[in-house]
Amino acid sequence: MTQTEAVTWIAQVFEIAPDQLTPDTHRDNVPAWDSLGILTLMASLDSDFGIVLTDEDIQTVKTVGDILDVMRRHGTLTSTPS
Repeated sequence: MTQTEAVTWIAQVFEIAPDQLTPDTHRDNVPAWDSLGILTLMASLDSDFGIVLTDEDIQTVKTVGDILDVMRRHGTLTSTPS
């Protein structure tokens, strides 16, 4: 998966247009990125990619770029950041 595809996937999880997200987008700027949104993200990462977020991941994921980093660490992204 490319970074662009991953951002599109993240946008679908949070029900937002992909063009409204960049790696620098903070969770405070995404209305659906609340406590329920975090649970949705966790479930989606697990069901779609087999990625289980650790407690540390949950505490440190504050931007779209942080989600991309988690996906990259687990081998989901096939490209470097653009």
